[in-house]
Amino acid sequence: MNNKTLTLIKPDDWHLHVRSGAALKSVIGMTAAQMGRAIIMPNLNPPVTNAAQANAYREEILSALPKDSTFTPLMVLYLTDNTTPKDIQEAIDNNVVAAKLYPAGATTNSDSGVTNIAKLYPTLENMQKLGMPLLVHGEVTRNEVDIFDREAVFIDEVLNQVVSDFPELKIVFEHITTKNAVDFVCESSNNIAATITPQHLLNNRNDMLVGGIKPHTYCLPVLKRAEHQTALIDAAISGNAKFFLGTDSAPHAKHDKESACGCAGVFSASHAIELYAQAFDKAGAMDKLEGFASKFGADFYHLPRNTQTITLKKQDWAVPASYPFLDGNIVPFMTTKILGWKLAHTQHGKE
Repeated sequence: MNNKTLTLIKPDDWHLHVRSGAALKSVIGMTAAQMGRAIIMPNLNPPVTNAAQANAYREEILSALPKDSTFTPLMVLYLTDNTTPKDIQEAIDNNVVAAKLYPAGATTNSDSGVTNIAKLYPTLENMQKLGMPLLVHGEVTRNEVDIFDREAVFIDEVLNQVVSDFPELKIVFEHITTKNAVDFVCESSNNIAATITPQHLLNNRNDMLVGGIKPHTYCLPVLKRAEHQTALIDAAISGNAKFFLGTDSAPHAKHDKESACGCAGVFSASHAIELYAQAFDKAGAMDKLEGFASKFGADFYHLPRNTQTITLKKQDWAVPASYPFLDGNIVPFMTTKILGWKLAHTQHGKE
């Protein structure tokens, strides 16, 4: 690295939504330009609940990629109350890399999610035996629990018990948002890791609410207080291999975000690595970006690190106001804001 450029092993996105159909075709090329691989979230409608559906979804993604793209989608099984140990074995036999726990009703298209984790204990036991990671959306969904406390309550009520009952199960605590989650991961064994999004590094709940609600900053789990944002930044730049990149980029059309419902989800696929560079540079830790973005996730999943590289150039540029999406537009995270690093190019082979 010099003061003007930074070359990294090509990063991976360990938590990504790309939808299907025309929406998929609108966004997948953006991720492919920045990332070598991505864990593809299975919360389609209907969800990806078996190996055959995962294979079909993988093929749809591959067919939507730009010509000559080397991007690899990594498929995930959506857990329901009825997922069996046999489903897990079939998924592994078909190169599905993980299974995802959505508490029922926690987020977009999660109504088919798990109502009680105890129903899945035989399935989790087989995942532990076979080495398949459990990816966790870590929130309880009971109406009486404050939305800002749902992650902390999930740790206390669900995750502590699962880790106790399945001490060898690999778990990724996805898109963590609190100091509670950072502490939990740091204090757990090496088979517990976490992803951190760019929005939770760069924003807190003031950025979403002060001066009027910013719908394109609204996501689930929701942005928290500044003290939690600080804890996440400290974790991301720490060099601790338990924390790695996962954007949780989730495309929604502008009119769906700016509606009476205001769908949850932040779109960052178009400029993800630049957003992370912004956060790491602000923290004076650009030397820690490659580990977080390009090494630790691959190592946790026991996959080889990418051989391609990317180069970031120190350059001020404005995030576009929108991109074409379906029959309208999509508004990217930090729309019209100035970022200080720009993706210059991708290279074959590590220099």
